[in-house]
Amino acid sequence: MKEEKGLGQMWSLYKLGGFTPAIASVLGSQNAQQMAFIRAANRAQRKQSLLDIPLRELETVVFDLETTGFNPAGGDEIISFGAVLLKGMELQEAETFYSLVNPKRKIPHTITELTGITNEMAEGAPELMQVLHDFISFVGRRLLIAHASAHDKQFLNQALWRTSKISLNHRVLDTMMIAKWLEPALQDYSLDYLLEQNGIAVKERHHALQDSVMTAKLWLIYMNRIAERNVTTLGDLYAYLSKH
Repeated sequence: MKEEKGLGQMWSLYKLGGFTPAIASVLGSQNAQQMAFIRAANRAQRKQSLLDIPLRELETVVFDLETTGFNPAGGDEIISFGAVLLKGMELQEAETFYSLVNPKRKIPHTITELTGITNEMAEGAPELMQVLHDFISFVGRRLLIAHASAHDKQFLNQALWRTSKISLNHRVLDTMMIAKWLEPALQDYSLDYLLEQNGIAVKERHHALQDSVMTAKLWLIYMNRIAERNVTTLGDLYAYLSKH
């Protein structure tokens, strides 16, 4: 209720004096600056088209989120962000992003067992606005990649709307969809199965950064297979995926 009251006050002030004074008065200077940055970065993304860039030249960010459950509308929250940069066919393992997030709620025991993230760890973590700001800064205007991305996009959009009243403008490419196109007869498209099938060593599953690195390695293998089909640009790839 307190958060809803604050947002209502912010939009009332916005009508009177503009966006920046409104958020600064309600959220405080630091949060206002973080929100303004997130909104500006999201607007800039609308103006950029990556569709004609060759896949082998494209800079991408592979990311993963860990959450308290599977239902953001029902109160589940993000508890960690992980991401790694790729420049074309080169994995930049020194250029990574990782942060825990304070979810402002208890983490279920099953999630702690799965991720290793405890309530004590989360209580000392930065708040969502700060981590979103830092994550968007790391991503820049690059293409995002995730495995089974619907889950991550749902939570990311909910977080962006709640903190900044925006929806994600970045394109998100899903390695699960690519796997289904490249190998339509597989019995399983989980990350675990695809990693095993492609000979990628599994390290710390359900750790947001390690899952991002392993997904990035899977994407690099898929890029070679995509090239064998004479699909060279992101636009070409989307066209093929839309048919399958």
